[in-house]
Amino acid sequence: MSLLYEYSGNLHVHTPYSDGEAYHAEIAQAALLAGLDFIIVTDHNVLVQGVEGYYSSGDSADRRHVLLLTGEEIHDRMRLPQVNHLLVYGTGRELAACAADPQALINAVNAANGLCFLAHPHDTPLERFSEPAIPWEDWQVRGFTGLEIWNYMSSVKQVINEGTFWQALRAAFRPEEVVIAPNPLTLAKWDALLSAGERVVGIGNSDAHGTVVRRGLIKHTIFPYDFLFSCVNTHILSAQPLNGDWQHDKAIIYKALRQGHAYIGYDLLGSTRQFRFSAHGQHGTAIMGDSLKLGSGVTLQALAGARSHIKLIRHGKVVAEAVDRENLTYTAQQGGAYRVEVWRIFKGKPRAWILSNPIYLEDATYRVASSL
Repeated sequence: MSLLYEYSGNLHVHTPYSDGEAYHAEIAQAALLAGLDFIIVTDHNVLVQGVEGYYSSGDSADRRHVLLLTGEEIHDRMRLPQVNHLLVYGTGRELAACAADPQALINAVNAANGLCFLAHPHDTPLERFSEPAIPWEDWQVRGFTGLEIWNYMSSVKQVINEGTFWQALRAAFRPEEVVIAPNPLTLAKWDALLSAGERVVGIGNSDAHGTVVRRGLIKHTIFPYDFLFSCVNTHILSAQPLNGDWQHDKAIIYKALRQGHAYIGYDLLGSTRQFRFSAHGQHGTAIMGDSLKLGSGVTLQALAGARSHIKLIRHGKVVAEAVDRENLTYTAQQGGAYRVEVWRIFKGKPRAWILSNPIYLEDATYRVASSL
């Protein structure tokens, strides 16, 4: 396996151009504080242009950089509730005019050589605050790049909605104590699509707004950008390094996302960097997002950075696991989409730490759709 360069980022962020609190330069500083390599701002139904590029902090001896890009979160404002939010990247033009027809919107994204992900697919309502759920409902659509497997703010909403008053209060002020894993309905939907031979890339994000609560003269930010950027992120892998030319590096990031050369890390539990999931067989090697012919068998290997509970999953079923280990090795004799979940104890509870994108092993019974 050749050398891979790893970069972490967050792909779902809002500014005052829609319903966020901080503008792009401030968001870039929060991303730098959290140690991210890139950030993608996705305001609702508006593509903010003229702000992309590298942002820096620190003095010349300790200067750090983060690449800020812009996409958008598109949905039909005339539809109530406003379901079917689509995260759109890399089109270079505004596509909100297509929002009324989700399939037409996806087609327009693909025609513009962009990428799109169904946002918070199984979002829950905030009944205490009379806020409706905004899940994805039109599942007959095709051609989307992937799913937002883990939306951190949607997880917080789920705890607030389903828990007691005190659990809701903890979720608002100490979400790290109550957030456990992505919505199981989203994971089940992902596995169902994968088992049907669909190529579906999974990403994880914050959905950061810098939410501020105001009571009289008191103002408090309960979900600061820098905190959320330290929680659930998407890590990409690339054979090419970023070189500081923002347009060159933008292309590398979007290529890795399109190929599924990525994994989701709950970095608050401990750094997930250096996680790897690979395949080795008579027909070659593969990393997350790749397909490989099964042949007489393929060896799958997952490497985590700390002792943890590693699960290898094929089409929703655990086919192998390693407890209190840093690695798992398994010889696959059956075609299908194989993905990894790594769970770790944090504050006394097992929590999802890493979710890989799948490796697709093809045989006479399983073929994966080609990439767009």
